[in-house]
Amino acid sequence: MDVVTMVLVFLLTVVVCGFVARLLPVRLPLPLLQIAGGAVLSYGFGFDVALDPDIFFLLFIPPLLFLDGWRIPKGAFFRDWRPILTLAVGLVFATVVGIGLFIEWLIPAMPLAVAFALAAILSPTDPVAVSAVAANAPIPPRLMHILEGESLLNDASGLVCFRFAVAAAVTGGFSIGAASLSFLTVAGGGLLVGLAVTWLVGLLNRRLVRRVGEEPGIQILVSLLMPFAAYLVAEHLHVSGILAAAAAGIAMHYAELSGRPLAATRMQRNAVWDMVQTSLNGIIFVMLGEQLPRILRSLPEVAASVGASGPGPLVAYVFAITVALGLLRFAWVWTSVRFSLFRRARRGDAEGRPHVRTLAVTATAGVRGAITLAGVLTLPLVLPDGSPFPARDLAIFLAMGVILLSLVIASIGLPLLARDLPELPQPPQGASEGHARAQAAEAALRRLEELGMDRTGILANDEVRNEASAHVESVYRRRLDYGQSAAEDAQRGLQVADAERGIWLRTLAAERDELYRMRRLREIDDGLLARLVREVDLMEARFGRGSGAHG
Repeated sequence: MDVVTMVLVFLLTVVVCGFVARLLPVRLPLPLLQIAGGAVLSYGFGFDVALDPDIFFLLFIPPLLFLDGWRIPKGAFFRDWRPILTLAVGLVFATVVGIGLFIEWLIPAMPLAVAFALAAILSPTDPVAVSAVAANAPIPPRLMHILEGESLLNDASGLVCFRFAVAAAVTGGFSIGAASLSFLTVAGGGLLVGLAVTWLVGLLNRRLVRRVGEEPGIQILVSLLMPFAAYLVAEHLHVSGILAAAAAGIAMHYAELSGRPLAATRMQRNAVWDMVQTSLNGIIFVMLGEQLPRILRSLPEVAASVGASGPGPLVAYVFAITVALGLLRFAWVWTSVRFSLFRRARRGDAEGRPHVRTLAVTATAGVRGAITLAGVLTLPLVLPDGSPFPARDLAIFLAMGVILLSLVIASIGLPLLARDLPELPQPPQGASEGHARAQAAEAALRRLEELGMDRTGILANDEVRNEASAHVESVYRRRLDYGQSAAEDAQRGLQVADAERGIWLRTLAAERDELYRMRRLREIDDGLLARLVREVDLMEARFGRGSGAHG
């Protein structure tokens, strides 16, 4: 099949599944629908796509990791760095060792190195899948931030461990000392490459922008190419391209704090990256569904390779591995919480103990998804001597089974466990937000004063300029009054701001509807309509919503 046609069909399937998810009377996780859509392509339309593992990995992993690093809330990340690192690094290594040994014990036909590789690729969790599953039962924000931070780091740490395990399976040798040193070199080199690429590209980009001006389309292309540049440079230097892509995303966030791209660039780029994220994640799950029939057809051979007479033992393996992953995750979280409470008690910190359902939600939210699928499909087809890679089809089947089963378990369990779940303690946000609003308003008022003293401004008519300045000043004075409220009044100011935002959104919607009505009656032309609607859209975006409803 033509590659272009295949990609277009996959994208169309992602779109159709997105609409179906919204039209169904019962909410189903979008990844499950996308997997079903891929199966329909295979069974109904005869799709049979042979995947090149290296190309697949290059196209999907760097942009997803880059975007995770770019968008993750950095304040929440650094505030909760201890639980995040505990889950993202400690739990990953525990999963690789513990689940790897368990798989090797459970399936003696699978070599230990392959069992470690499978355990490593099963260690990353998927926040996109968790968000889709938790749509009916939102996870508390702080817990969701912890899960997002975990996903960012465990993607990288899990994939690095996966690469080492695959290398051990290919070469047939493994040394803990050499592997530890190599891990530090590869991981540290990947982080440095990611930071260096972002710094160098950012430096060149800023100089060019100062010289020729900023073009949003070019800036969007720069951001799209950044993860691939970091990944390819790191791989060329034989360090971790995975960590390089993630580090580039984190560095991109901090680089922009000083770069300040145009508002139009930010808005358009966010829309493009939303589309990229939706497309890549959707295509991965569609491809999972499309590959299922091929895997199912190979079940007799896979079962024979482990000495089973039918697919029953393979399904049992999937259930056993999924349960083992959940139990290990719960035990790890419970132990970490107990240790943290003990340490805080010794310091005299009497922070409350998390509800047991919070621990259960954390364990159940360990849904495997896009990264697991993308990684397991990169297992080599053959060894250096030309013989088939041992237990490759079995590892792929088990990984796909765990992805599906973890999605189903989370779809059923999370809404039940997260119902009326107590919030985790969070630092107060109202006062800090009010302070930030006040500081911004004061800066705006100072600029108004400067404009008032500068009579060579953009408006030659002083009367018009004074009227406009008075209107803008009244808005900022009102905002400053709320921002400078006492701490107990800060929440009141935020409530008023939310109410004002709601009124603005309704009035702007009415304004847009009237403009479209006038165009239908031919009272205005297309050019004027586009210009005025764009002004309304920009105002609406300012209040937190784009021109289309986001369900």
